[in-house]
Amino acid sequence: MMIRSTLFAFAAATLLASCNFAAGAPQPPLTEAPLAGADIGGPFELTNSAGETVRWADFSGKFRIVYFGFAYCPDICPTDMSRIAGGLAQYQKTHPELAETIQPMFISIDPERDTPEVLGQFTSAFSDDIIGLTGTPEQIKQAADHFKVFYSRGEDQPGGGYLMDHSNIVYLFGPTGDPLATLPTDQGPEAVAAELAKWVR
Repeated sequence: MMIRSTLFAFAAATLLASCNFAAGAPQPPLTEAPLAGADIGGPFELTNSAGETVRWADFSGKFRIVYFGFAYCPDICPTDMSRIAGGLAQYQKTHPELAETIQPMFISIDPERDTPEVLGQFTSAFSDDIIGLTGTPEQIKQAADHFKVFYSRGEDQPGGGYLMDHSNIVYLFGPTGDPLATLPTDQGPEAVAAELAKWVR
């Protein structure tokens, strides 16, 4: 499956920063975060695995991890989700109280197949803390546009089914909904935990 990442320069800056951040080092101000001031994120109205309406504003006051993908993804999405969940679990061990202020969410870019029930099963396979969100094609497109996420439906496969081509960047947002950094899932859970330690406070 082809995966296209957007905002490569931002991602590269965040990856470099995470490599250079030592455990216990003073946290830099949020104004120095790699994505500070970027026009990423915005209001959405989606549906969670319980069929309830969820809005971006509902997470006000929380740090937010946002990832767009699809439950039928054969490799990239499960790998990224596993590393997000693993990084958050490691962070919870060392910062249990601060970890309570983090809300990870998985937003589907495949509303045709990703029903609330399907998303609930998918996200719970990684962590009960992760919220799965879906919606109408129009709602998904609006959310993806706000978060500068690319996606497109692939060709039908023999025997049925299809893949989705999409951005696989993992965003971290602050309590006011402002973008802070990307999480380096390609470096494993330890790097994710280190990046959370750098910005969550």
